[in-house]
Amino acid sequence: MIVARRSAIALSALSTVLIAQPAAATEDDFNVWTGQFVVIDLGEDSDWYIRGEAQERFTNDADRLGQLLLRSMVGYRISKDVNIGGGYAYILTDPVGPVEINEHRFYQELNVRLLDKDGVTLDSRTRLEQRTFEEGDGTSWRFRNFVQLRVPISENNQFVAYTEPFIELNETEFQRGGLSVWRNFVGVSIPIAKGVQAVPGYLNQTVFRDGEDRMDHVANVNVFMNF
Repeated sequence: MIVARRSAIALSALSTVLIAQPAAATEDDFNVWTGQFVVIDLGEDSDWYIRGEAQERFTNDADRLGQLLLRSMVGYRISKDVNIGGGYAYILTDPVGPVEINEHRFYQELNVRLLDKDGVTLDSRTRLEQRTFEEGDGTSWRFRNFVQLRVPISENNQFVAYTEPFIELNETEFQRGGLSVWRNFVGVSIPIAKGVQAVPGYLNQTVFRDGEDRMDHVANVNVFMNF
């Protein structure tokens, strides 16, 4: 009964993610994204931790490195289900045609575990970003809310699904305001070693633009490490 119930939850989550995807865009691209994420606790009795990550995004039919993201954060666990943090990210975007863009991003986030029952977890991450660019003036403010579901599908593996809209809070040289990006992901977790797991899957990203929108079909593989 438990396995059947968990399978039903996983199928329901998959359907929700697919339904949540925006209407098909007129320009499609195949991407390969890789990511490495590490969380290090600052002492056995400390509620503080640090997080670092690197993401490599190969675009234009995965033919070239279109974006490199390096992000760091200091976090504090308020309770076992709630933590907060803030940090800095550097993003190099190198599109075909236009000149490359160097972004410096400060951000604050709130992480809440909404559900933890029978191995099923539902987590929310709310993030506020302040984005500045070397190639222009002004600060671009952006809000994003990430909701992720994990459901056990075997003794060691979990079904993973998440959705995340990006909402621009002001208009600047580098953003037009309103809903700008929507990401939806389905995949599976694979343990590699103690505290280390890989999560491969499919990510769908829609980028909303003044002209035609773009939809990215992404083969996404992330590695998570906790120490």
